Amino acid sequence: MDHFAPRRCIGPLTVRPIGLGCMNLSHAYGIPPPAREAERLLRAALDLGVDYFDTAALYGFGANETLIGRVLAEHRSRIVLATKGGMAGVLGKRVIDGRPVAIHGNCEESLKRLRTEAIDLYYLHRWDRRVPIEESVGAMADLVRQGKVRAIGLSEVSAATLLKAHAVHPIAALQNEYSLWTRNPEIGALDACRRIGAALVAFSPLARGFLTGTLREVSLLPPHDLRRTMPRFAAENYGRNLELLEGFTAAARELDCTPAQLALAWLLAKEEHIVAIPGTTRVEHLKENTGAVGVRVPHEILTRLDGLINQHTVTGARYNATALADIDTEEF
Repeated sequence: MDHFAPRRCIGPLTVRPIGLGCMNLSHAYGIPPPAREAERLLRAALDLGVDYFDTAALYGFGANETLIGRVLAEHRSRIVLATKGGMAGVLGKRVIDGRPVAIHGNCEESLKRLRTEAIDLYYLHRWDRRVPIEESVGAMADLVRQGKVRAIGLSEVSAATLLKAHAVHPIAALQNEYSLWTRNPEIGALDACRRIGAALVAFSPLARGFLTGTLREVSLLPPHDLRRTMPRFAAENYGRNLELLEGFTAAARELDCTPAQLALAWLLAKEEHIVAIPGTTRVEHLKENTGAVGVRVPHEILTRLDGLINQHTVTGARYNATALADIDTEEF
């Protein structure tokens, strides 16, 4: 990673523009890598200068936090550690629970698994609509006052919910999906983050592998891969989406970078309060991703890409109806 790249603010914290989303080391995309490979990737991230690591109680039902704690606890002073509560595994099932008692319990369990006395950035993973957002955020504010959490964030919520939460306690970050093919934050979230001084932490900035140009056949995805439930990856839609990659990969060749690097560079050029957290299980891809901070994209190419891949040209919704019911983000 370019150590001279300007750092970006997440509330009272500062990080390099590209962090590491750790979910797929334990969860969601087929079979997770063996423990030794996952540990090797985390150590390689440290060596490359990655200083923001993002996990959650849900990922692997605690396994991801346990992995992070085992590998990174001895390097705790070097990193910004983020995790999420309010959604966790209970008796083998995913449960969204935004009650204060659940949030406090999730946090205590995360602290133990992460082997740390305090979490730098603690997110509400999903807004539990049965509980007013002000009540859930109030519980998180208690954790800050107790010294167990340094800053708080929200995930997959709208600008309106963000502003309600911020009225209770300063929100340092909003973590929503954002990439060329998921432009939903442009409806209102990006603007709201700018207004309150929060970071927009972009998960799935490579469009769950689509923007790398390497995922050509969705039929080859593992049986339990999360993408199999997403309409954009359905066979009848994905073929049309692949047609968008020709112009995109041509732009990457013009800049002498990879498609993944161009996708990340496009995102970082959008706003200075954006931090990207691509995930990967392979060290070579990790090196490729962190190298994106050195890619400068001319305005003409940024404009061209904006017109090429956007909400009007991508075919299919980003989530199925069941998943959409669990989130609060604005939808086109």
